[in-house]
Amino acid sequence: MNAPSTRVQRRPVHGVLLLDKPLDLSSNNALQRCKWLLRAEKAGHTGTLDPLATGVLPLCFGAATKFSQLQLDADKTYEAVARLGFKTTTGDAEGEVIATRPVSVTDAQLAAVQRQFTGPLRQVPPMHSALKKDGKALYEYARAGEEVEREARDLTVHELTLERMQDPRAEHAIRMVAKVSKGTYIRTLAEDIGEALGCGAHLISLRRIATGHYRVDQCVTLPALEAMSEQERLACLLPVDSLLPQHTAVTLDADNAGRFLSGLRRRGVWNDDEQVAVYGTDPPALLGTGHIRAGELIPGRLLSPPEIQQILETTT
Repeated sequence: MNAPSTRVQRRPVHGVLLLDKPLDLSSNNALQRCKWLLRAEKAGHTGTLDPLATGVLPLCFGAATKFSQLQLDADKTYEAVARLGFKTTTGDAEGEVIATRPVSVTDAQLAAVQRQFTGPLRQVPPMHSALKKDGKALYEYARAGEEVEREARDLTVHELTLERMQDPRAEHAIRMVAKVSKGTYIRTLAEDIGEALGCGAHLISLRRIATGHYRVDQCVTLPALEAMSEQERLACLLPVDSLLPQHTAVTLDADNAGRFLSGLRRRGVWNDDEQVAVYGTDPPALLGTGHIRAGELIPGRLLSPPEIQQILETTT
């Protein structure tokens, strides 16, 4: 499902595409496919999903790439199924089984473990991950049969639901729904929960159902996108400022907007604010982001005049 090699005429495209990433496709391949379908000049994703995971993958095009870090830092919500009683080398169904244990889990145990794993936690990243040590990805060490020391990282599981379920792939399985802070490995969370239950566990499916304020029911699938006309695909794009829902809106007149876009600080009667989305009035358009300190609006990430003009031309 790689992007076709056919040469296409690229063009400026600005906005956010919410893709429901399919199974067995890397995040980068999904991005390249959508970039080709939209004939976009510039694109980037907002954090990878494993090929074995599906769900919300926000793709940023053009000016939206300037704010993609905000989605990298956002909380994520996942729905997963863990098979109990089996531990694998990778923490998921791709790995080899390295331990089996009998399963005897009560509802009371499950409720206690749910409480145990809700809130601030420390987690050791898995060896089968793209994190780097001494310039080399951990999965490269793992493939060579080496295990290296990893530092535990602080994270937060904001919400967690665990419930027993029937699944044709496993005699004993639990459904997990977890809202977590960035950098959380759900595979490792499932393994740790399995250990706390005394039987071990590994993931057999993983689906991201939300990232920040973006939800899976807002997403478009790749087959649906491929079946659309070019205009229908462009209509799927959310505006650039959909990436800025927590930002306070500040509007500048034409003179101050021009100076702000030149990187100059502006003075006004504003309260201190670390997250500000700045708009112009003539024409009405997003100019960029900044922050306010002691009555000064200080520029952060700015759109270029050509980007602003291109966005206006596609929305009028």
